[in-house]
Amino acid sequence: MQDTFQTQIQACATRDRHALQTLLRQVQRARADSDEGQILLARLKERLQHCAAQIADRRQLLPRISYPENLPVSERREDIAAAIRDHQVVVIAGDTGSGKTTQLPKICLELGLGIRGLIGHTQPRRLAARAVATRIAEELAVPLGGVVGYQVRFSDSTSADTLIKLMTRHSVSGDSTGSLSQQIRSPDH
Repeated sequence: MQDTFQTQIQACATRDRHALQTLLRQVQRARADSDEGQILLARLKERLQHCAAQIADRRQLLPRISYPENLPVSERREDIAAAIRDHQVVVIAGDTGSGKTTQLPKICLELGLGIRGLIGHTQPRRLAARAVATRIAEELAVPLGGVVGYQVRFSDSTSADTLIKLMTRHSVSGDSTGSLSQQIRSPDH
């Protein structure tokens, strides 16, 4: 039974896992036949169901993803996706204009990395973060502030539906939600 709960917890959003692990430990410490044990177990099951519903809702937000054929990053999409899927850290070098900034977040999204958390994409300046967010939203044909959003010093254009979040590095240090599942950094950092 504990393995089943662990599997369900791992399928939840990144930001929810710690609280669920704590609740699972409380359930394990409580006597199963006690009122407290039954209440804790019911609470854990309820929260796991809620998390599963949230993940299902986020999967429904995934837009149709297409890639411009003329970009080198698009041409190597499968290789890049395999590297991201198989390794914790991936360094991708390419010429200016090769599609790194706009296509890598879409590759991460296609891999499902924005479902349990956010794909965090940092830019060195506020204007760049807003401009790149706008460009990615246009390419995905979604409104800015929904699936694709941005957060800079005094402006936050994100929502509960945001899967890709553009930001400056200062915004990353202020993101204490622990919700980033993948971070993409531009080389100017």
